[in-house]
Amino acid sequence: MPFSIDFLDDGRVLEWDATADGATVTEHGDYTPRFYVAPRDPATDLDLTTLQSVYDQHPDVVGTEMVARRPGFRRDEETVLAVDVAHIDRVPPLARQARQLSAYPVGDLACFNVDFSREFRYCLETGADPTPASELSTLRLSVPVTETSNDIYGELSVAGDTVTGSPTDILTAVQEGVEAHNPDVLVCSTSGIVPTLYEMATDAGIDEFTLSRWPSVDYQQLASQSTYSSYGRVGHSPARYNVPGRAIIDESNTFFYGETNLDGVLDLVSRSKKPVQELAWASIGNVLTAIQICEAHNRGVLVPWNSWRHEFYKPMGTLHDADRGGFIFAPEVGVHEDVHELDFSSLYPNIICTRNVSPDVIRCECHHDRDDVPGLGYSICDERGYLVDVLQPIIDARDEIKAAIHREQQCENPDEDRLAELEGRSGALKWILVACFGYQGFSNAKFGRIECHEAINAFAREILLTAKQRLEAGGWRVVHGIVDSIWVTPDPDVDDEDREDLEALATEITEAVEIRLEHEAHYDWVAFVPQCESDAGALTKYFGKVAGADEFKVRGIEARQRSTPPFIEKIQRDCLEQFDATRSPEAVLSSLRDAIDRLHAGEVPIEDLVERNRVSKPLERYTQNTQNVAALKRARDQNLAVHPGQDIEYVVVDDEKNSRERVALAHEDIETYDASYYETQLIRAVESVLSPLGWNRTEIRRELADIRMPELTAFTDRK
Repeated sequence: MPFSIDFLDDGRVLEWDATADGATVTEHGDYTPRFYVAPRDPATDLDLTTLQSVYDQHPDVVGTEMVARRPGFRRDEETVLAVDVAHIDRVPPLARQARQLSAYPVGDLACFNVDFSREFRYCLETGADPTPASELSTLRLSVPVTETSNDIYGELSVAGDTVTGSPTDILTAVQEGVEAHNPDVLVCSTSGIVPTLYEMATDAGIDEFTLSRWPSVDYQQLASQSTYSSYGRVGHSPARYNVPGRAIIDESNTFFYGETNLDGVLDLVSRSKKPVQELAWASIGNVLTAIQICEAHNRGVLVPWNSWRHEFYKPMGTLHDADRGGFIFAPEVGVHEDVHELDFSSLYPNIICTRNVSPDVIRCECHHDRDDVPGLGYSICDERGYLVDVLQPIIDARDEIKAAIHREQQCENPDEDRLAELEGRSGALKWILVACFGYQGFSNAKFGRIECHEAINAFAREILLTAKQRLEAGGWRVVHGIVDSIWVTPDPDVDDEDREDLEALATEITEAVEIRLEHEAHYDWVAFVPQCESDAGALTKYFGKVAGADEFKVRGIEARQRSTPPFIEKIQRDCLEQFDATRSPEAVLSSLRDAIDRLHAGEVPIEDLVERNRVSKPLERYTQNTQNVAALKRARDQNLAVHPGQDIEYVVVDDEKNSRERVALAHEDIETYDASYYETQLIRAVESVLSPLGWNRTEIRRELADIRMPELTAFTDRK
């Protein structure tokens, strides 16, 4: 069960297994990756023997054969050409040549199983299970942001201990840390630590320095850095490196490790067959695709290199009806007492599983005359879809993990390590379930289909409407609902004795729709925030006091926004407590006034005013002198590389300026800040709290001015 797999230049493969006594290695010299070539259209009669003979003469091809495989879930077994390649890096180039080497028109041939990541391909083709058989040891290496662009580090942290000094001092500390911990996993604040340490060792003439467990290879570069855009959001992917015998987790380029923990990563390793290092840098969609590929492989289905799925014909009316999202009940702006929140458990994944919504069975030919999807007229085959087999085990596993978390929490002395493990696993699975619906409509999804996306939404709309109607008939009033959640409060026009029990109603709805409706929370009150410059309710901005608990649930407001400075977040939460205790806008404004006074008195710690914003493009492409631009200019002056998609942290010191003096970077020595700017941010945050009561920032400023005026008058009179 290799937790890490290395590929050497000479074609050998190293499998590293974790044991209680350390890692062991097994060499393999006979691994030959394979891809396939087949007609794109099953109705096309293409003779692949000519292409086979050409490949047989290619120096990078070990061998070829005709085999029976399914080129798609909707296709039966066909004879396809299998090509075994001498080295894993030669698979994509050889696949590209398939169309060049054949006499068939471009588009007639399709290649399969081409663009797999290296370790995942190896596990898939050899049957190796990358789930570690023993607990993995880790070692964390980190450098401060001021060192990330340096060729020589002057400061570095090894397992939490900061080391400063000469390159020799730092390299010695790293080598001692590696020898003492013998880590299976190197957790690096940035992957750039690896090549930089080796360059420092070369410059210092320290030949014996190494991070590797394989003596002849120090490290390998797997990919260069790049910038990408996904759903309108710019992201940055740093360069990726490999150290033989150790998995690398780059904290600046890992979703699952950052959102969960190593236990969450390992849970997905066992499901996706992607080893630790590849799983750590993979996106949610990448991991979901890997799990789907494993299911396809088990069914003898090949994986297309490029998606080539036409959208089925639809009449104009069906296009109109299908192009809709989940159902939404606009929230009633204001404060509502005694509110209950009910959520459908994993609604979209459960719709897929209970309604058999899968790309291979949606709009099947064998039941084309059926109307299985409400409002759209789509049929769904009775044969079980592959996507159900992908998601049902994940749904069941998460339900079991959540039950285990609940049991552990009920213990008199809960095991915190056990809880952390369970929470990590539950969080990792949650993200897969969250993404499975949207991925069906993603144009580059290997097995997605837009009709699945449309069908899931159609079922979700019907389910939420069913829940709304039954709840209202039971004496409850719906104050908000969105996709899979619904908020209700007792209907004042219904007598208490006539109102049905909410738990009983939830059970009845669960049985009717075959998806569990859970009582998520009970609130003493919930406030729904209006949209900016509108009286309509914002769909995802609200806050409420959890009944029987000393906590608030907040969504969408500043306290939940990643860019909000800690001071602003704290004051907004203080205002929520004042509002809960007094229901008085005046009490909230009193807290605001005290915070503003502290700001102008210079009493707020600088570190509590740090803003964190994402850079969306290179510095030279900005046309306005924003705070981000000022921060990027300061970073450039200090030779700090900040790429599009990365965050930059700063404090606003003079917002009236347009130059780089407008802000100071968070790591700089900062002596002052722009109190007026942060006052504006405070007022904005308090507006979110008071806007459900009809207050806006203009009225808040007017009230603050009225409060301060007597103080100013009294001061004048004393003069």
